[in-house]
Amino acid sequence: MGEHLASKAIQKYIGHYPETVVCDAYDNKLVVDTDTSDTYTCKRRGWPRASPFLLVNSQTLLSCSSMPTPSNATAIQKYIGNYPETVVQQVQSLVDNDKLAEFLLKRHPTTHSVYSDSDLREYVLDLKNQHMKKSSPLSKVIYDSKIHVVHNALGLHSYVSRKQGGKLKAKNELRVSSMFKKSSEALLNMIVVHELAHLKEKEHNKGFYRLCLHMLPDYHQLEFEMRLMLVQMEEGGSIYD
Repeated sequence: MGEHLASKAIQKYIGHYPETVVCDAYDNKLVVDTDTSDTYTCKRRGWPRASPFLLVNSQTLLSCSSMPTPSNATAIQKYIGNYPETVVQQVQSLVDNDKLAEFLLKRHPTTHSVYSDSDLREYVLDLKNQHMKKSSPLSKVIYDSKIHVVHNALGLHSYVSRKQGGKLKAKNELRVSSMFKKSSEALLNMIVVHELAHLKEKEHNKGFYRLCLHMLPDYHQLEFEMRLMLVQMEEGGSIYD
């Protein structure tokens, strides 16, 4: 591949990754910040070796939610199929050995207490006032039972146009799938951070992920674990039942 084409491909497929990752890709390497801070050479169509057991490094491995999945995909293919193969294999092993629920319970032993829409609104506005006080106001914050988790796994941030008087006004609404009423506070925090970031950044670009990491430094790890939770719910049910 010529240098120009390689540059275009990098911008197309990983241009929204952190700047350090994009720069390393140009140098034909990716740095995975593991305990030993090893550097692994990037092979053609390959990935860097995964971080220590099922820990996705928050600075280098980004959300893999944008790639389409086939309609007959398994739970693992749907939710983590675009992660490094070594990570997918570890998750498959946990599922095959009925160990995924145990792993998740160790990471998320208790559920949050944000039960109602009013609780959720208070929770969201508190985070918004901490990190994004000057961003656009939210007209509605609710749990939504109609969100399809495969396509809107984190929730849904929308702009609703309403006619008031003779004018058309756009209002921001933030919705979280009702299935996350029963999740850990850490995972709810990650979902809300994701949707709040869309108040400022509409696309999943570098600015979007920088904002997510600013609000929640462990964002990428928690999104990965949220996806593991979805795998568990589809394969064996909720860990809290």
